[in-house]
Amino acid sequence: MSLNLTPLQNFPLVKTGDSISSLILACLANSNLQVMDGDIFVLAQKIVSKSEGRLRNLNEAIPSPESFELAKVTGKDPRFIELVLQESASVLRARENTIIVEHKRGFICANAGIDHSNVKGEFGDDQDWVLLLPEDPDRSAAGIRQELQSVTGKQLGVLIIDSHGRAWRNGTVGITIGLSGVPGLVDLRGTSDLFGFKLRITQVAAADELAAGASLVMGQAAEGTPVVHVRGFPYPLREAQLNEMIRPKELDMFR
Repeated sequence: MSLNLTPLQNFPLVKTGDSISSLILACLANSNLQVMDGDIFVLAQKIVSKSEGRLRNLNEAIPSPESFELAKVTGKDPRFIELVLQESASVLRARENTIIVEHKRGFICANAGIDHSNVKGEFGDDQDWVLLLPEDPDRSAAGIRQELQSVTGKQLGVLIIDSHGRAWRNGTVGITIGLSGVPGLVDLRGTSDLFGFKLRITQVAAADELAAGASLVMGQAAEGTPVVHVRGFPYPLREAQLNEMIRPKELDMFR
């Protein structure tokens, strides 16, 4: 097996209203990279959010009493916390400089995924601009995939990924927050290992494994390569949604 991860070079800065699929196709043409059936495109969340106009200015947020209370605990700007609360289903933990929430889309993350880094406001470099996650990452991935497939005539997959921390481990890692045409989980139960033992539990978080690998070659700072072309994914492509990857609350032993 050979898995090839190729960052698309010279990807332009994305503005509200830009077509991500058109920008990808232009980069492919400039790189002479031919798309094949089974290829996957992994996209950094920020370019999708920017294209969808998910920039917000903190000065437009009106903090609630809960925001002020959480600001006392975390030391964060209550305007920022108000946006976090608006994007969240619930707050799970709060301490100095940290607020962990269940996002409206079901996954657990810090600050509801709202970020300052690599963000420039529509009207200048005001430090009060922040970027929210896409409203519906699955829908975003499906739309981009449909447009790419329409032009290329190939069967493709699309992942939208973000950098998240993890309980009990330091550092961030790329994880999937939206997907289309790529299996979130691959169920290996019933298959045999090298010694003929049938697996009973193993389900592979294939989309997250790919997200982590793509994030590694994207970089986290000033690399400017927010799209990775993937060839050689070892599992068949299929329709999928993020909810297959999220553990149901009744099975969550740690919440």
